[in-house]
Amino acid sequence: MATLRDAKIGSTVTVKKLSGKGAVKRRIMDMGITKGTEIYVRKVAPLGDPIEVTVRGYELSLRKQDADMIETA
Repeated sequence: MATLRDAKIGSTVTVKKLSGKGAVKRRIMDMGITKGTEIYVRKVAPLGDPIEVTVRGYELSLRKQDADMIETA
């Protein structure tokens, strides 16, 4: 199972599934990250946290914990 955290800089991945429950999952979905959405990985901070991505035309920074909840294809 590949997650957004495993994606390489400069790659585009498609969301396959969201794990997590309750408020955390809802927050991720409110950011526009839903099944079938394409995510472009722009940058990763030197220590790996946060990850900067482009989703639906806007830039977003995600924590490693949140990126682990996003299963990609």
